[in-house]
Amino acid sequence: MKFTGLTPNLVSTDVARALAFYRDVLGFTLKANVPDAPPYVFVWLERDGVNVFVNDVKAVREDLPDVPSLEPGRSGVAMFLAVEGVRALWDDLRERTTVVMPLKTQWYGMTEFAITDPDGYVITFAERTGDNAK
Repeated sequence: MKFTGLTPNLVSTDVARALAFYRDVLGFTLKANVPDAPPYVFVWLERDGVNVFVNDVKAVREDLPDVPSLEPGRSGVAMFLAVEGVRALWDDLRERTTVVMPLKTQWYGMTEFAITDPDGYVITFAERTGDNAK
């Protein structure tokens, strides 16, 4: 047995708004959606081999009624994306998103910044730039 992938499966209060953010701001492509026409309850987004699922909170609550932490952005889950060109990405996103951590080089050798998506999920973009991390 082996694991073959991991995809964040985000819960959203507004799938159309989340789709617009990931597509228009972060450059993801819509790979699949349910239903075939809006309003969607699920979208699958992809950029550079990185996948993100977004699900409507009402639909998720129907499937998982006993999970108390389904409030969008309050699950404690944050995404950490390794990127190439973090400074260029910072220049592109810093005025178009909500920044929660400005660009900085961490003691462990990563240069990174963090934003939030429209549902409050924290997304950190990071690039190895120092000698401290291996």
